[in-house]
Amino acid sequence: MFSRIKEDISVVFDRDPSARNTFEIITTYPGVHAIIMHRFSHALSRHGLKWLARFLSNIARLFTGIEIHPGAVIGRRFFIDHGMGIVIGETAEIGDDCSLYHGVTLGGTSWSPGKRHPTLGNNVVVGAGAKILGPIMINDGARIGSNAVVVKEVPANTTVVGVPAHAVIKSDINQKNRQKIARKMGFDAYGATQDMPDPVANTVNRMLDHIHKMDERMDKMCIQMKHLGGEFDFEPLPELKNAELSDINPEETEEE
Repeated sequence: MFSRIKEDISVVFDRDPSARNTFEIITTYPGVHAIIMHRFSHALSRHGLKWLARFLSNIARLFTGIEIHPGAVIGRRFFIDHGMGIVIGETAEIGDDCSLYHGVTLGGTSWSPGKRHPTLGNNVVVGAGAKILGPIMINDGARIGSNAVVVKEVPANTTVVGVPAHAVIKSDINQKNRQKIARKMGFDAYGATQDMPDPVANTVNRMLDHIHKMDERMDKMCIQMKHLGGEFDFEPLPELKNAELSDINPEETEEE
């Protein structure tokens, strides 16, 4: 247990650029305090001292604002940044090298006994305010975006965002290389990056592309029907007049 606590302290240097020395981490980091207290309360719970374990976890919640049930199983090199408002349920399981940010909930969706809370694989990042609910699996390398609500399994190396959460990035070779570089730079926080595609904008763009292709097909059909002698009495389409659109160079649009 003490070797794991030592790892929990040392990993802060890798994931928090503001950490200066071990003394500062031990004395001023509530996330580290909560993890250390959980290591002890979990050991007490495993040895049948359930009340004492719950009492110790409540003391940790009082001083840190982080609630971790003694029954939760947490792997090595676990990191909590800021941490206020984090809730980790009794049957939650967390793998190695995972990171959680403030306001995260690993909650249950049932009052029935048994497995009720999520399982996180290795190297999972859960962004601020995210809610992961139910006995679902978050596979290795997954990223949960800030304020996402996850109620279904997340595949490995996939980033999910939104309510309910849906995938926006499935890691390929290039993406994995980018993640390695990001980790070397010390930043892979909140399960989101600046260049992440907006899922709503992406959907609208796909619809616009579809409409554009349909217009082209209709124009070609009308031309062919005119060659065959067909006559049309169409009302003219309204022109798109917009200050922003008028500034667009058609040649640049075609090149894109």
